[in-house]
Amino acid sequence: MTSRNTSRKPVGVIGAGSFGSAIANILAQNTEVLLYARDSEVIKKIAETREHRGQKLHTNITPTGDLSYIANTCDVIFPIVPSSAFRDMMQQLSPYLHPYHILIHGTKGLDISLPEGQRLQDVTTLERDHIKTMSEVIMDESVILRVGCLAGPNLAREMSANQPAATVVASHFQEVIREGGSLLRSERFQVYGNEHLIGIELAGVLKNVIAIASGALSGLGLGENAKGLLVSRGMVEMIHLGQAMGGNVQAFLGLAGIGDLVTTCNSTLSRNYTVGYRLAKGESLDEIIQSMDEVAEGVNTVQIAKKFADTCKIRIPIAEAVYAVLFEDLTVDKALQILMKYPFNVDIDFL
Repeated sequence: MTSRNTSRKPVGVIGAGSFGSAIANILAQNTEVLLYARDSEVIKKIAETREHRGQKLHTNITPTGDLSYIANTCDVIFPIVPSSAFRDMMQQLSPYLHPYHILIHGTKGLDISLPEGQRLQDVTTLERDHIKTMSEVIMDESVILRVGCLAGPNLAREMSANQPAATVVASHFQEVIREGGSLLRSERFQVYGNEHLIGIELAGVLKNVIAIASGALSGLGLGENAKGLLVSRGMVEMIHLGQAMGGNVQAFLGLAGIGDLVTTCNSTLSRNYTVGYRLAKGESLDEIIQSMDEVAEGVNTVQIAKKFADTCKIRIPIAEAVYAVLFEDLTVDKALQILMKYPFNVDIDFL
């Protein structure tokens, strides 16, 4: 299939993981795409075989290892790399960026900025100023103002199979929402806009913690009643924490919130769900992480969420239980017993 708009400049995607490759394929239905990968062997393999991570890549995609080439060629760039590498990537990209660039990231994670030499486990309090969403990292490290993010139930394997899906492009700028929609929308991929950038980012980030818990429930062989309980109470936790971090309730009630939460909590394709499932089956976190070829962002997020919630004196019992299972040797079975005895008095308390 050829590009529908041959006059349009190519679009850049930074990060050739499963999601980055899937987004590149969707963009390539409408325009030429430059796909950045760090590994020269990956670049060579994509160029020769037109395949990567089990996905067949569109002929409109050109692999490259040159960030300056992407910045000089593309006005719109989609950075999609793990949160742990995001700031380093932005520091490398930043010298080539200009205020005319638009960056729409697809990373569902958080960045921590602590004083020199300090680690998350060393600090007793974690303020909001120490926590950055990826849009905040972009603005920290570059001259870019027109920033957006992708969020929603976007399982890469289903997207690469061209199954119907949708995403939210969130930004404070209508121009970014329009441009993102124009580039991504197709017969099989719908795009919604949302002006609540921080809330949408936080919805995509915090749901990963609940997805770990959901995988653990499935690993224990528990049923749909338990899953419904988890998802609904998990959403309440996400909203309380999201509000404390500067997000708004509405951001959590749409496709990027409830839509993504329900999808990720029910999918064996989700890395975070898989972590929880394997923990419930008796594997250790180290074993699970070492065997996965891509990051499960919820493992990092739950550490940040717990420390921030402790600082703000917010109770997030599901996230606290997930943290204890991951890092304090609590068994999944025991965590469930504790949660079932937790004194929830009110169902909805955030409206």
